[in-house]
Amino acid sequence: MSRVINPDSVGKERTRLIKSVVLCIRELAKQAKVTPEAKDLASFIALALQSISDGVDVSVAAWEKRDYWVKADKFRMEWMWTGHMAEKMKTAVLTDDWGAIALLMPQIAQRFNKVEVSDNHRLGKPWENAYALLALHRKL
Repeated sequence: MSRVINPDSVGKERTRLIKSVVLCIRELAKQAKVTPEAKDLASFIALALQSISDGVDVSVAAWEKRDYWVKADKFRMEWMWTGHMAEKMKTAVLTDDWGAIALLMPQIAQRFNKVEVSDNHRLGKPWENAYALLALHRKL
C-alpha cells in the first residue's frame, strides 16, 4: 500500500498565510486613513499570525515522533513570536488603537523581509470580511 500524501499540509498553509500577510502589509501601508478595508487588513494579519502559531505544534509532531527534540524546539522558538504578535494585533484592532498597529507593522514586516510576493500572485484578497471574523472570535 502506498503512502497517503496530504497536498494541503500545514507547511503549505503557513507559506500561503505568510505571503498573504506580506501582501496585507503592503496594502495597509498604502492606506491614508482608517477605512473598513484597513480594518479588514489589520484583522487578517492578526488572524493569519494566530493560524500560523496554531500550526506550529502540528508541524513539529512528526519530528517529535522521531525524537528530533532539538529540531522541534528550535522550530517552536523560531515561530513563537507569531502568537504574541497575533494577540497584540487583535487587541489593537478591536480597541481601534491604530498607533499600536502602526508600531507592530514594521516588526511583523521585518520578520517576513525575505518573503517575496510577485505582482501577479494568485492570492486574491484574503482579508475581505476579516474584521467581522475577528469580532466573532472575540465573542467566543
